Amino acid sequence: MLIKAVAAVRADEAKALDMFNKGEGGFRDRDLYVFCVSTSDGTIVATGNPNLKQALGVDIRPAQNSTGRAFGVEIYAAIQKPDSQITEVSYMGPKPGADDTLVAKVSFVARADADLGCGVGYYK
Repeated sequence: MLIKAVAAVRADEAKALDMFNKGEGGFRDRDLYVFCVSTSDGTIVATGNPNLKQALGVDIRPAQNSTGRAFGVEIYAAIQKPDSQITEVSYMGPKPGADDTLVAKVSFVARADADLGCGVGYYK
């Protein structure tokens, strides 16, 4: 899904972000969804997670879970790497549709173009 998302951004960024935010075009499947972040300032510009729409426009860098793990900094660092280099970021997070119990999550993150990095995560 991440490779498909990167290709969609490169083909038509505005259309891709719209599809990611709506969860259309195969970019949301149960608890799998695409998110994208600005490479310049860390602003979240797309999220397919319907429970995280309030995160749009928010800087991801300060993001941390209730254990204090600052995974937002790790995701931001991953999108600064060369184009299409996929980085795995592991952390604990609440699963969409569940209670606030933290579960293990892995996000695969890559730079999509000069302006955006995107990721797709799954819950273990």
